Amino acid sequence: MSDPRPETAEQGDALSEREEQRELAAAGRLSSAPLDETAEALNADAHTRAGGTDADGAQAGAGDGTGAAAVVGIGFVGWLRWGWRQLTSMRIALVLLFLLSLAAVPGSLIPQTSASPANVQTWHKAHPGWAPLFDKLDMFSVYSSFWFSAIYLLLFISLVGCIIPRTWQFVGVLRAKPPTAPRHLSRLPVYATWRSSADPDAVLAESRRLLGRRRFRVAAQGSAVSSEKGYLREVGNLLFHISLVAMLIAFAFTKLAGGMGTVIVVEGDTFSNNVTQYDDFEPSAFYTADSLKPFHFRLDSFKATWQTSGSQVGTARTFAANVTYWNGASDKKPTKGTIEVNHPLEIGGSNVYLTAHGYAPVLQVTNAKGEVIFNGPTACLPQDSNITSMCAFKISDGYVDSSGKSTQVGLTAIFAPTMAAESTFNTQGPHSIFPDLLNPELALSAYYGDLGNNAGDPQSVYELDTTHMKPYMVTNTQGKAEQLKVLLQPGQHFNLPSGGTVTMTGIKQWVNFTVSSNPGTTEALVSAALAILGLIGSLFVQRRRIWVRAVAGPDGTTTVELAGLARSESSRIAEELAEVALALQDVAPADRDDASDADDTVADGQSEDPELTSTSLSKER
Repeated sequence: MSDPRPETAEQGDALSEREEQRELAAAGRLSSAPLDETAEALNADAHTRAGGTDADGAQAGAGDGTGAAAVVGIGFVGWLRWGWRQLTSMRIALVLLFLLSLAAVPGSLIPQTSASPANVQTWHKAHPGWAPLFDKLDMFSVYSSFWFSAIYLLLFISLVGCIIPRTWQFVGVLRAKPPTAPRHLSRLPVYATWRSSADPDAVLAESRRLLGRRRFRVAAQGSAVSSEKGYLREVGNLLFHISLVAMLIAFAFTKLAGGMGTVIVVEGDTFSNNVTQYDDFEPSAFYTADSLKPFHFRLDSFKATWQTSGSQVGTARTFAANVTYWNGASDKKPTKGTIEVNHPLEIGGSNVYLTAHGYAPVLQVTNAKGEVIFNGPTACLPQDSNITSMCAFKISDGYVDSSGKSTQVGLTAIFAPTMAAESTFNTQGPHSIFPDLLNPELALSAYYGDLGNNAGDPQSVYELDTTHMKPYMVTNTQGKAEQLKVLLQPGQHFNLPSGGTVTMTGIKQWVNFTVSSNPGTTEALVSAALAILGLIGSLFVQRRRIWVRAVAGPDGTTTVELAGLARSESSRIAEELAEVALALQDVAPADRDDASDADDTVADGQSEDPELTSTSLSKER
């Protein structure tokens, strides 16, 4: 049975007020983002349907006699929907983006295994207490850790879940007409009105023409014209978020389909793009040893310049590696190229980067029979900014001492391109004071015995394992035995106590190259540029609407009303509305009688343009 109570005047006013509020809300909805159903709205709706009190103060459940509202839980599916709404909200997307940038910080501060395993080992030795914890947290492989991947994946899901509904909503907005003019335009923030004797249809036709020339989307709706402008704001917003997703996909593709390797090449030597030639090789899921394209290059020379004066003395200014390369397996078409820091050379689809450089002293070693058993450069590892370097020379075969016994010889070396004075050796040891070859010297200590090459244990090429070796001893000027230590310059030599000789025949330079295949870098760069472009559009383009209404009164006079609304507080909407109002004065001039009230406020002896004084423009702040 229906409720027999008649609708009171107060209830009718309340309904009219709610209807008008809905019109104003629809007019003010300038975003294409989907509206979220708030918990309050859901609870209010459930309360009303269950017999609670509605906004008018009436008892919703009075008809059926139920006066208490039932408390109903949202259930498991409801919680899932709530979690999905939270995850795909823009707030959570921004939080995840911040967490991703924060999670990348350890990858910049802590040495990574993918970049330098040697630095990771050094960090382990320097921080033995922290190293086990950092290993468990994957701090040495941040970008492939479980927690970084989790943030990455959640951000991707959040952005996709946020973009899809916004895109569909925006497509619907584009297809729909601008919203109908609200019943009371005077309640909008920017408003203008006057009375004119012009025909309402002529006013509306001129309004459509003026707004169309200003690139507004225009729609005639009864006695009013609705117009809308600034869709590029939402386009920029969507472009920004879609570009972020594209950037995440590009980075993931690079990680899955890219790889890299590092190799040290001495001047005059050649490198071939084969996994056996790399010092370190990092494959990926879709980039393996079989993915390497055939090419090779030769390091012809390396040139470096240094700051020689001022507070930055010794600072590198230029690094340039001059190479000759062959693209493919054929040697028929050599090409010259130069590789500089941050200026890689592209060969066979891979980028060859210059990442480090150092010196490689050239030694010639003969045995007691005078046979040359070792002759070549050995790369020394820099230890400081002045390129004080350490290395080891290992002669495992061919050395025969004066008694005819075969043995192995090892030399530990400290190389300084500009050796400091020997008077400082007692406190600092042999070291360099400038990175260029101004006074190159090699400090050597000689050992003999078993190098340990056949033990099966891994060894560093820069260090000498002296566990099963003995130092060569000599007698000093005081008649005491001491370890053999010598300083050599290019062209100098010394004799081993067992009958052999060691000669420093020259110095070459080496370069550490990183050969990298990153198939998604171009796409990531384009996505980043589009994201910036979209961000500019979303920040500087303003979404705004203008309505024009022209209604003829009982006395035949036409009342012209203009109102504007912008998504954010902006002076531009007031200026645009004033320009449209003044332009309409040509077709719908204000009546003189309507301007009489404004004329009373004009000071004596002053004049005003009747078109301006008869147009009232207000902007609420």
